[in-house]
Amino acid sequence: LFIDEIHRFNKAQQDVLLPQVENGIIILIGATTENPYFEVNPPLLSRARIFKFERLTKDDIKKILLRALSDKERGLGNENIKVHDAVLDYLSDVSGGDARVVLNALELAVLTTEEKNSGVKEISLDIIKDCLQNRSLSYDKTGDNHYDVTSAFIKSIRGSDPDAALHWLTRMLEAGEDPRFICRRMIILASEDIGLADPNALTIAVSAAQALDYVGLPEARFALAQAAVYLSCAPKSNSIKKAVEKALFDVRNKDIGTVPTHLRDASYSGAEKLGHGKGYLYPHDFPGSSVEPEYLPESLRGSRYYYPGDNGMERVFRSRIIKMKEENKGRENPR
Repeated sequence: LFIDEIHRFNKAQQDVLLPQVENGIIILIGATTENPYFEVNPPLLSRARIFKFERLTKDDIKKILLRALSDKERGLGNENIKVHDAVLDYLSDVSGGDARVVLNALELAVLTTEEKNSGVKEISLDIIKDCLQNRSLSYDKTGDNHYDVTSAFIKSIRGSDPDAALHWLTRMLEAGEDPRFICRRMIILASEDIGLADPNALTIAVSAAQALDYVGLPEARFALAQAAVYLSCAPKSNSIKKAVEKALFDVRNKDIGTVPTHLRDASYSGAEKLGHGKGYLYPHDFPGSSVEPEYLPESLRGSRYYYPGDNGMERVFRSRIIKMKEENKGRENPR
């Protein structure tokens, strides 16, 4: 049993096939353009062998085009056609690995080109470009390619390669990706992979998103490109990400206690009788507006989450944290 586009079968429909496959009543062959690990039920998938079809190479495309030009039964072999080598090279380059796109363009070119006095239809590069219109981009905004190209974009920025980041950015935009999705990814990266190594990175990413809302595409692509290049060139640090993950681990897995009495809200009537705010040290009463912090719950006292790295501004923050700790030791409230 051959089922084309098997990913269009819902879970219940796929489950119907399972007993028949398991008992050997049918040999199932399913074809899908989607990732089967996402779209096919795990029980059915575990009884199948997966074959991944790769995109056609440029040489493959050229062979298919030459075969189409010479085949008299299923191709254009009965036509008196002259195709420039530059046309075959161009079609191979812009095919995106999809033979159907270039075969359709070649057929349209032959059907719409008039014969010369010699009886030959000459297919030039200009003619084939007019028939093809736009380069074929293999891209599905909800499928594998969407996630793969997005991953390549983020990893290029994280790896500090602005040229690669620009390539993947323009590739997404040209294929029709939602530019707001691209902005969201850059905003996330600005904190996750750059953080306080360059505090301006988040501002740049958010500004790009605002620019998109103000001017829209195609002009906003310049703002997106500016942000992508800036983020690529910025110093990198994942200290913020690690700090959040450590704090989240404690919140989920440890006794987090209650809010210490001296940190509780003392602004309302009766709060003082409850002891709220008692013992709180007001930082502005101290030199440098800092005081030895006792801000964590008792059960987590002494825990550290944020460890500044060595890149960019984090060197400054690390020095400041160390300096404050040293200066605040043994200080008493002057009041």
